[in-house]
Amino acid sequence: MSAPVPSAPAPRPEFRNIHAFKDLPSYRLPLAGVVSILHRISGALMFLLMPFIIWMFDTSISSEISFARFKSVFNQGAGLLPGWCVKLVALALIWAFLHHLIAGLRHLWMDMRHAVSKEFGRSSAAVTLTLSLALTLALGAKLFGLY
Repeated sequence: MSAPVPSAPAPRPEFRNIHAFKDLPSYRLPLAGVVSILHRISGALMFLLMPFIIWMFDTSISSEISFARFKSVFNQGAGLLPGWCVKLVALALIWAFLHHLIAGLRHLWMDMRHAVSKEFGRSSAAVTLTLSLALTLALGAKLFGLY
């Protein structure tokens, strides 16, 4: 009997640096990844705009005079900021809240049902984006006085 011939070692994986300007634009993020990133962005947006949220809440419920001031800021603006710009910030907050809520419910559903599959991730991400954008459009139309 002859001695076993040692086999060649398995090739080691090759790691390379990622060139951000060349590699990242060509990377195609799955829809579930887009929803995950937007979930983080919407949370950060709500956190950063918390002073605006508190101002809106306080001004809208303090008194009739402060509510009138609140309405005038949304209609005519405040200082150098026009009213449509204030409405855009409010619309961004509406989107952030709706997207964060729906994406959070999606994550809870996946955690409770152990529904972790590629197909469910793709379909639930599409539903999350569709619902959050459709509800934002409907509430944005109301905010800008289209109905």
